[in-house]
Amino acid sequence: MGIIIRQSIKGTLFTYIGAIIGFFTTFYIIPKYIGEELYGLTRVIFEAGFLFAMIFQLGAPSSIIRFFSHFKSKEKGHNGFFFYMICLISIGFFIFIPTFFLLKQPIINYFSQQSPLFVDYLYWLIPLTFFLIYWMSFEVYSNVLMRIAIPKFIREILIRVLFLFIYLAYAGGYIGLTEFITAYVGVYGVAMLITLIYILRTGSVTLKHDWKFITPPLRKEFLSYSSIIITGTLGGSLLSRVDLFMISSEIGLASAGIYAIAFNIVSVMEMPSRSITSISTPIAADSLKRGDFDQVNELYKKVSIHQLLTGSIVFLLIWININNIYAIIPNGDVYGTAKWVVLFMGIAKLMEITISFGGVMISFSKFYHWSLYFTFFITALNIFLNWILIPRFGISGAAIATTCSCLISYSLQQWLVLFKIKANPYSKATLKIIILIGCVLGINEVLIIFANPWLDILFRTSIICIVMFAYIYFAKISEEANGLINNFVFKLRKWKK
Repeated sequence: MGIIIRQSIKGTLFTYIGAIIGFFTTFYIIPKYIGEELYGLTRVIFEAGFLFAMIFQLGAPSSIIRFFSHFKSKEKGHNGFFFYMICLISIGFFIFIPTFFLLKQPIINYFSQQSPLFVDYLYWLIPLTFFLIYWMSFEVYSNVLMRIAIPKFIREILIRVLFLFIYLAYAGGYIGLTEFITAYVGVYGVAMLITLIYILRTGSVTLKHDWKFITPPLRKEFLSYSSIIITGTLGGSLLSRVDLFMISSEIGLASAGIYAIAFNIVSVMEMPSRSITSISTPIAADSLKRGDFDQVNELYKKVSIHQLLTGSIVFLLIWININNIYAIIPNGDVYGTAKWVVLFMGIAKLMEITISFGGVMISFSKFYHWSLYFTFFITALNIFLNWILIPRFGISGAAIATTCSCLISYSLQQWLVLFKIKANPYSKATLKIIILIGCVLGINEVLIIFANPWLDILFRTSIICIVMFAYIYFAKISEEANGLINNFVFKLRKWKK
């Protein structure tokens, strides 16, 4: 677990630097200069491109992690693994092109009434999907090489900086709407190229290969695994994006933009978990390959505890300051209508980051096909709930639908993990964290409220942080957390001397 903690800290550092940039962009530049409709347009374009990319990667991210150990050999250029990866994702993109034109008219019909602006820029999905397919594959390849810091820098910092320049250029009148969308899509092209250059510089990339290395049993296992993953990805990718698509179709891009801002507030919760998952996933895949279920179970508990702990800290800091957050952003009265979206999405995100690693383990075990059985059921349930709740409760209805879907889907997933892999993420530390959440929410209710939102944030956050970190330390929730606190205190005392 030591390597996981060290790598995660490096990745998390880049993540939070990017978060600062993203915070300024999302909660000042966009509300003040871009507006909810244009921001909604960019989010729908990205999510549509991301959905296509996830499907037409043909399961490449999961396959890279699962099968890399079969090819791993730095001296032999990993036996042509990079070449086979390029072949796979290229086939996927060429399948995407005719599929896009087949789906073009149904997409236009679905969005034309409430979101005509999305229809105007529909063709930009083709280059965006291309960039995302290759970029995400290169990023995962870098992760299996245990090189997560630079890809994390590209994802969390570089992309946000480039977006900031684009937003400012549009706000200043230097570019028009078409140039804005062109540059927006082009950012992902830049990310793709830089990630490729980075992995080329690691010396672990070669197009040399030997088809004989792909033995019939390995080919059969790959085709069987990929067919399940591709089918599951179709449902899983749609599940995580159906709310935004249905909001933009039912009530317009402006509502989608307001919802997306709230979603961005909540997404801060998963930033530490991204680094933990990135470095833990290859370890879990290797352990499952060896049949070491004891190590898998121990890893699952560690990952779950640390993701719940970090996610809970961030969620609590967000929720105790939610009124202040909307008070300080431009046009906060408009975006503040999504306050309850933050609550419901925050609860859903806590469930996700606590148990989602179980899904990662299923996908790399011999029971990977089981995840397919309930993926489409949950997707259908989520679509049905959104269809019922969005007309009745607006964007809050979409958040409620997501929370209910997460509760059901992750309960089913954990049942599968428990009975098939014998892995359980829960421990006494889980209960201690739940108690922490209750205590903090209770304390927040009795704290005085300052009229100045900045002063209230400073006061409220200071008190709650002292309470949280004292509780975490003395309750001994995590040895790693206690070690970090001890190290911080030691350095602080040394600095004072």
